[in-house]
Amino acid sequence: MKTALLQLCSSDDPAENIPVITQMMREAAGAGAGFIATPEMTNCMSGSRSWQEDVLQSEADDQTLAALRTEAASLGVWLLIGSLGLKTTDADGRFANRCFVVDPGGRIAARYDKIHMFDVDVSPTETYRESAAYRPGDRAVTAQTPFGELGLTICYDVRFAHLHRALAKAGAEILTVPAAFSPVTGAAHWETLLRTRAIETGCYVLAPAQTGTHPTHTDKTRRTYGHTLAVAPWGEVLADAGTEPGITYVDLDRQEVAKARGRIAALSHDRPYQGPE
Repeated sequence: MKTALLQLCSSDDPAENIPVITQMMREAAGAGAGFIATPEMTNCMSGSRSWQEDVLQSEADDQTLAALRTEAASLGVWLLIGSLGLKTTDADGRFANRCFVVDPGGRIAARYDKIHMFDVDVSPTETYRESAAYRPGDRAVTAQTPFGELGLTICYDVRFAHLHRALAKAGAEILTVPAAFSPVTGAAHWETLLRTRAIETGCYVLAPAQTGTHPTHTDKTRRTYGHTLAVAPWGEVLADAGTEPGITYVDLDRQEVAKARGRIAALSHDRPYQGPE
């Protein structure tokens, strides 16, 4: 399956981002891609919770989701919407960071809410508290497609090996890691983590990313690392998109998954153990 990974520099205005994404989808489909994937926070890259309150919508009302579902159906492609920021009915008012798999008829085939929240102190001047605005999911999700079973994760999830192993043991052949990685942690850890998840599971790892300095209508700026990656089941990097927005193409062959797992069948080698105390 020819796959297109979209690297975006999304603004904090969903309406501004939609035409950019749909045009890239058309270009990718025109180049023969049957599966298209977008990054985390495809609809809105913002560090301002008050701004998000103004522009984010519920899943039922979200204009980005509606537009991309319509475009996927028009093009007849499978689509991974890496994630959207969405309003919820939670009493505390927190949003959802939700991934969608959309089939070629425009129907939602799977949903996944990001489980692990990015609550970190990268440096004295760079801190994140994702859980203050977003509530974590509590369910791992796979999605069946004609070109392989997808295991869905988002960004910070990549640091939790047990999630990816569970997805692979449940049948996933392709792990998706749409992201909006910090430039500091990206430079230090991004490629290493993605290659490790591929090697541990014998899965393809596809990681479409946000990149650059994101246009904003507030005084809260965001910068992301870029470097959309595609990693083969044996661990080699198939493509690295660098730091400019654009489309990266990669061909997926599920026989490569079987080949890698045949060489090292680690998924079947778990052993019970005790401790440590």
